[in-house]
Amino acid sequence: MRLMYSHVLRLPTVIALAAVIGAVLLAGCGSSKSTTSAAPGGGGGGSASATTASSGGGGSSAGSSDTSKCGAKPGVKATGTPINIGTIDTKQPGTDFSDGPNMITAYFDCVNANGGVNGHPVHLFVQYDQTQPAQIAAAAKQLIQTDHVVGIVGVFDLLECTIDQGYWKQLGVYEMGAGIAPECWSTPNSAAVNMGPRYSSDGAVQYGLTQHPSKVVFVQSNVPGTGYIAAGPKALADAQHVPITELTENVPINDANSVALDLVNKAGSNGWVVLNFTPPEALVILQAAQKLGLEDRVKGWGCSTPCNTDFLASSLGAKWNHKLFVNAELTSPDDHNGPEMQLYKAILKQYGSAVAGGLGSFSEMGYLLGKFSVDALQTVKGPYTMKNVNTAFKAIKDEKTELLCQPWVYGSYPLHIPNNSDFTTTPDNGKMVTAQGCTPISAADPQIAQYRSAAGTAPSTNPPTG
Repeated sequence: MRLMYSHVLRLPTVIALAAVIGAVLLAGCGSSKSTTSAAPGGGGGGSASATTASSGGGGSSAGSSDTSKCGAKPGVKATGTPINIGTIDTKQPGTDFSDGPNMITAYFDCVNANGGVNGHPVHLFVQYDQTQPAQIAAAAKQLIQTDHVVGIVGVFDLLECTIDQGYWKQLGVYEMGAGIAPECWSTPNSAAVNMGPRYSSDGAVQYGLTQHPSKVVFVQSNVPGTGYIAAGPKALADAQHVPITELTENVPINDANSVALDLVNKAGSNGWVVLNFTPPEALVILQAAQKLGLEDRVKGWGCSTPCNTDFLASSLGAKWNHKLFVNAELTSPDDHNGPEMQLYKAILKQYGSAVAGGLGSFSEMGYLLGKFSVDALQTVKGPYTMKNVNTAFKAIKDEKTELLCQPWVYGSYPLHIPNNSDFTTTPDNGKMVTAQGCTPISAADPQIAQYRSAAGTAPSTNPPTG
């Protein structure tokens, strides 16, 4: 499962979104209780009420030598006063982002088994929501007032950044996440390890433009927020003086044959088609194109990050080898295996039994959020208070990792787009492999330009190894 970038939103009002989602999704809000026990975290299907999960382990053993690098004291269990961290994540039928917090939990469990943070175990309190604004606001207060968390890490959520940004600013909380809503990148108190739908679509269109098409056709699902997302690709195409057609389709796709044929006809033989859908919806369009013999009727096909999955590559088969080019915000586990990638895989194997999706974007993002937060916690001098912890989070800079193209930074900026240089992948016999190495997203997108004006341009010093 990948982040649902086609279901992303810049809303006229939060109420408007709630009405749209409420019409199609079963959602509920129930009571929750928190715990700091070491029971395994939950995963799997949707939930009908807000719940809390605590840090937990389990899974098959990968050997202590593989995971001992998680902490400063290999094999020594942390027994000090817990450091409580909170997260809010969407989990409902059809939209289950629980792999993200489950991987953060796995990372914390590994740290706790190897000395913790200066002897303190780190516990993750998880609040799941069903995209109800009131529920999300209540979850934030539950974490702060009842669970007494000192930091917010995770936030794999459709709405959380929109709903809670004012509350975090009031409290001095600097959340780290992998969100969906525009405010995850455009506000001072939120920074994400992922790019989100707009900048990922930018990357997909940008690669297509390097192939010198006569036209770009950009298509995404017909939900609130499409204008916000499409504005990035349009800015890139306009800067290259390449015409772009922006389309939307109702999801689920009911007549994929007609959609595929329309895209190809609008693009023309020298055009480039870019999709911004979840993997299942993108797949039905691409399979329809293959069924109708249309895959070679355009110059090329592109897709935003959700398509960067072996599920899609294996389902398409060899006929799509090197014909689809996908924006990839993180290093592919399939064709890179450097030391840090090996550590990520070992943690997933030993502690990540609740991570249903296994290797992939969600668990990679969870790994990074666990790593960045623990690295920051290690720098705290004095008690682990909300003020001290969030000062450390905000001070994160030059976090190097094989999983990203460039060092990750938080900093004191009016907006945060620290992941703004990435890869392009392509199907190759059932796997997604790298087609283009680290490439900065074009500053023709005015939001990318605004961020770089504030924060500078981090060099691409993290080329993947292995």
